[in-house]
Amino acid sequence: MTHSQKIQKEYFMSAKSYSTPLLMIATVLAGMLSPMQSAVNGQLGDVLKDGNASAVISFASGLVVMFFIIIAKKQTRQQFASIPSLIKQRKIPLWNWFAGLCGAMVVFSEGASASALGIATFQTALISALLLSGLLCDRFGIGIDEKKPFTLFRVLGAVFAVVATLFVVSPQWHSTSAIYLAILPFLAGLLAGWQPAGNSKVAEATGSMMVSITWNFIVGFTVLTVALVIRMALGHITLELPGVWWMYLGGPLGLMSIALMAILVRGLGLLMLGVASTAGQLLGSVLIDLLLPSLGNTVYLVTIIGTLFALVGAIITTIPEFREAKAVKTAGV
Repeated sequence: MTHSQKIQKEYFMSAKSYSTPLLMIATVLAGMLSPMQSAVNGQLGDVLKDGNASAVISFASGLVVMFFIIIAKKQTRQQFASIPSLIKQRKIPLWNWFAGLCGAMVVFSEGASASALGIATFQTALISALLLSGLLCDRFGIGIDEKKPFTLFRVLGAVFAVVATLFVVSPQWHSTSAIYLAILPFLAGLLAGWQPAGNSKVAEATGSMMVSITWNFIVGFTVLTVALVIRMALGHITLELPGVWWMYLGGPLGLMSIALMAILVRGLGLLMLGVASTAGQLLGSVLIDLLLPSLGNTVYLVTIIGTLFALVGAIITTIPEFREAKAVKTAGV
């Protein structure tokens, strides 16, 4: 290595040492968009008295944004137009095209339960289920090319996740309806654990993550809308849309979160991004419940303990990957 190359390497390492903490902070802040979305959709669902209707509105607002993004470029228009032929040719397993159903379940659960449970309780239950789902998907090779066996750290992280959910729900054990509501985000998290794999496969097939996200929104919006139309036809629901503008920002907030994570992952990598974004989600959830008393949510000591357990669980599950990455880096030196 020449002297100039050594100087360049030292400069790069120095710049990276300064940029990584800044990127971590940015990711924590970006992670807070998720509980903000839950709060918005939860309030919309509370006003409409219907989680299905609030989910349709959230998906519709996000879909409008994605529509303009897709039509802006000829390449993305062509990639989107190729979807019917790709489905017909079975380029990827058929179930990947329905990953948007998982997102629909998450947004539906936000509208149906986030306001009643509190954002911290909702997000902790959701994140804990995502960790557990990730463990099972990795073990059985669902949506990934190589199975990952159960390890002490993975199982321990999942245990922390389950304990976290029990902690945050415990203040509401006396309320049967609250327990049922807490099951919604947990089930949504279990289903959503394999959604990124499905979206990734669609992105590979179409050649565009933007197209994949748009397709994801279309699937979720279609299913939720069909269900809503049937219920309205049967007279089970009547809608009066609120006049408060920010209640329609659920979809765009979700898109902002996706876009920022896609940018930040380039500087941090998936592991550090996952931990930092989880920290942001949990911290943001507690702050929303504490700083916005108008939402009517109470933050108990066990709520904070539960969110910390979920964060510890997320960190523990990444330990094997950090070790593998370090070993690979050392071997390459």
